[in-house]
Amino acid sequence: MDTDFLIIGSGIAGLSYALKCAELGRVVVVTKKQQVDTATNLAQGGIAAVLEGTDSYDSHVQDTLLAGDGLCDKDVVRAVVEGGPDRVEELVGLGVEFVRDSASKSGYSLGREGGHSHRRVAHSYDLTGREIERALIEKVRGHSSIQMCEEHVAIDLLMVDGEIDGWSSGEHKRCVGAYVMEGEEVKVYRAKVTALCTGGVGKVYLFTTNPDIATGDGIAMAFRAGAVVQNMEFVQFHPTCLYHRLEKNFLISEAVRGEGGVLVGADGVPFMGKYDERKDLATRDTVARAIDHELKETGEDSVFLDISHRDSEYLKERFPTIYQKCLARGIDITKEKIPVVPAAHYMCGGVKTDMFGRSSVPGLLVLGETACTGLHGGNRLASNSLLEAVVFADSAARYCAKIWPALEKKRHQRVDEWISGDARKLSEEVLINHNWRSIRRLMWNYVGIVRTTERLELAKKRMEVIYNEINHHYKKYLITHNMVELRNISLVALLIIQSALQRKESRGLHYLIDCPEKSTRTTQTLFRRKSSWVTWEIEMIKEK
Repeated sequence: MDTDFLIIGSGIAGLSYALKCAELGRVVVVTKKQQVDTATNLAQGGIAAVLEGTDSYDSHVQDTLLAGDGLCDKDVVRAVVEGGPDRVEELVGLGVEFVRDSASKSGYSLGREGGHSHRRVAHSYDLTGREIERALIEKVRGHSSIQMCEEHVAIDLLMVDGEIDGWSSGEHKRCVGAYVMEGEEVKVYRAKVTALCTGGVGKVYLFTTNPDIATGDGIAMAFRAGAVVQNMEFVQFHPTCLYHRLEKNFLISEAVRGEGGVLVGADGVPFMGKYDERKDLATRDTVARAIDHELKETGEDSVFLDISHRDSEYLKERFPTIYQKCLARGIDITKEKIPVVPAAHYMCGGVKTDMFGRSSVPGLLVLGETACTGLHGGNRLASNSLLEAVVFADSAARYCAKIWPALEKKRHQRVDEWISGDARKLSEEVLINHNWRSIRRLMWNYVGIVRTTERLELAKKRMEVIYNEINHHYKKYLITHNMVELRNISLVALLIIQSALQRKESRGLHYLIDCPEKSTRTTQTLFRRKSSWVTWEIEMIKEK
């Protein structure tokens, strides 16, 4: 398969970028599941942007910087915030139907979420992600220059000698596509520009709000190719995932707290006032730690989110999906409290990129949750993720348009076909399933919301054993979809652990009991693969 642009992932970042690049050349979008199986599709809250006259760019910037706890790139934050209104209008032009409000000067019904000082979240009730995905997929399906390849699994990136003018890695290697599984066959997909838009890493943890496909594939592939990854210790745990034996990852949107929901214990007493003056509208890291503390102190299985004091008809209209889902599980949110627990939700770290989505590997762009752009710092502000995805998709496409006249003339590089050698078929899935469960439980118990150095060191020792065993299986047996995902989550788990061990302070989403105070030195954690797949070059840099 030869194409101009290869995009791996079909969420808001990948599809937005695909539509723009389709004006330049041929686009192939590879997605390992059906198109709707994305984190975008599960996003309930909305997209944050300055759309009301009473709001301001400065206010949105300050809210983002405060949430990021000193690690945001201020120039990136400013650029993303100021690009927000145009990107929202662009989505509307593509057919996204945000809820309108004739009484609002902006014309939109704007929600407010934790960490925001103003109402600035454009939404489609609690179906925002699904609505955005619907509109983008309709446009992509109808575009003659875009080919969607569903149930195709990217394995590794294709690397050859050479660089791209103005995009140097210092290692004289560039990306020219990927090895992709079609059924049981592995094929070469060559491209002049490759973009990783594979979403997050939630399935590394036992409890997550993420879809089942969130196995950190893009981060793992980029790291193996030599790309720099950054700040992997900052895993955001969403405070309010529905606690029910029949639900494994249903999110109760932060917008519920934005509309007056109150967190209470089993005794019905609100508790957030003990932890933050913003109470239930504190940022996610604060709320998640507060809930974690309450659960450990009381021994209860969950806390509760109570919004039953609001008008019942309003709740049914504002949160139709949450209302129906909870009702199906025997919980009437208009009358009853919702049992909730924290769950792994969003990776604030990822593959380090610049303002154009360029990684340190020439030819490889990284967009969306897979990237670490500098916007989120130590903790993502609610509803800034969809904003980041569309702003960077636009800047990446503009960069590609700039370099396209030179790239268009280049021929595809010759690369090696996939060789299975004497690998044999894996006859026992238990080899995969056991390690999968072991990784997820280990990460949840040892590398969760609150950490200790001792637990992190134990996690590293155990993960290295699991990681080596998985790589032994990877070389010995014919590759399968499950093997690809297991290999990726084992690498991502090690990156998270190693990054957490490097940060000897408590900042943002990383809370270390041994070092509860914030360091006076502002640092980022950067990793690049060396010759060994288990040993990494570690660099701590001071923010300029």
